Amino acid sequence: MALPNDNIEEKTRQVLSGHAHILNLSLSFINTMSLKCAIQLGIPDIIHSHGRAMTLSDFVNTLSINKSRGQDCVYRLMCILIHAGLFIEEEEEGYLLTPNSRLLLKDEPLSLVPLVYSGLDPNSMDPFHYLSQWFQNDDSFASIYGKSLYEYAEKEPILNHLLNEGMASDTRLVMSVLIQNGKGLLFEGLKSLVDVGGGTGTVAKAIVDAFPQINCTVFELLHVIEGLEGSKNLNFVGGDMFNSIPCADAVLLKWILHNWEDEDCIKILKKCKEAIPSKENGGRVIIIEIVIMDQNKDDKSYETQLFYDMLMMVLLGGKERSEQEWAKLFLDAGFSDYNIIPILGLRSVIEVYP
Repeated sequence: MALPNDNIEEKTRQVLSGHAHILNLSLSFINTMSLKCAIQLGIPDIIHSHGRAMTLSDFVNTLSINKSRGQDCVYRLMCILIHAGLFIEEEEEGYLLTPNSRLLLKDEPLSLVPLVYSGLDPNSMDPFHYLSQWFQNDDSFASIYGKSLYEYAEKEPILNHLLNEGMASDTRLVMSVLIQNGKGLLFEGLKSLVDVGGGTGTVAKAIVDAFPQINCTVFELLHVIEGLEGSKNLNFVGGDMFNSIPCADAVLLKWILHNWEDEDCIKILKKCKEAIPSKENGGRVIIIEIVIMDQNKDDKSYETQLFYDMLMMVLLGGKERSEQEWAKLFLDAGFSDYNIIPILGLRSVIEVYP
C-alpha cells in the first residue's frame, strides 16, 4: 500500500524541482552582471598578469576595490564566475584562467569584451523590461526611445561606438577562423567584393590583407563611415542597400539579414543579385548568419541562438532562421542554389548563387 505515498513524494520532488528551476531562471541575470563586474574590475587581466595561480589574499590586495568588501565578498563573486566556467580554483594554489576567460583579456586579439559591453549596454537591455508591451503594442525599443536602435545610435556617439566596437570584435574572431582554417577559399578567385553593412571595415581589411588581389568596398550608412579613409584596394562608400549595392564579383552580408523581416531581406537579396555576375561567371552572395540548429546537438549553443532570436525580435524586428527559412528567402529572391558551411560555431557561412 506504499503507492499513494510514492505518488505524494514524486509530486513533492516535482514541485521542489520546478521551484528551483523557476528561481534559477529569474536570477540568471546574476551570471550576466557578474560577468560584467569581472570585466570592469579587470579580473581576467589581473590573474593573467600574475603569471601563475593567484591566491585569494593576493587577488583581493590587487583589486581596485573598497577593502571593506573583503575576501568574503570577492570569494563569493569568484564562486559564481567559477561555476560559469570563467575561472578555475586549484586547491591551495589559487585562481587560474580558463580558455573562455582568455577571450575577456583586453590585449587578446580575439577579445569579446567590446561585444559583451554592447550587449549589456542599458540601451540593449532596457527594452526587455517591456517585452509584454512589445507583444501588445509597438516595437519595444521604439516605445522607449521613439526610434529604432540604429536610428538612436546615429545620434548617440557612445552607443554608436559600442555597437561598432562590438561588431569589430566579433569580426576579428570570424575572419581569423575563416582565413586561418582554410575557409579563405571562400574569397579565392575573386577580384572584387562589397561588404554590405561592413561597419568600420574590419572584415574588408582582413580580406585585403590576406588576398591583396581583391578590391574591397565597404558599403555603409554615411554616419558609420564618416571620416574613414581607404587604401589602394579598400574604399568606403556610403549609401542605402535598399536602393542599390555597388557591383562586384561577390557581396558579403555578415550579421545583416537577421536585423530584418522576411520582406526586407528579400529586397536586400534582390539588390545583391543585381550587383553580382552570373553563377557561371563566379557571382555569389556570402552570408554569415545563424542557422538555427537541431536543439539536440548542443543545448548551450541552441539556447544562445534562441537568445539572439529574441534580441533581434525585440531590438530590431528581425529574426534568426532555420535552414528551411533561409532556403525560402533565397528562392523568393530569385537565387538558384545555396551551400551552408557550419564552421563558425553559433553561425554558419552560406554561399548563395544566382
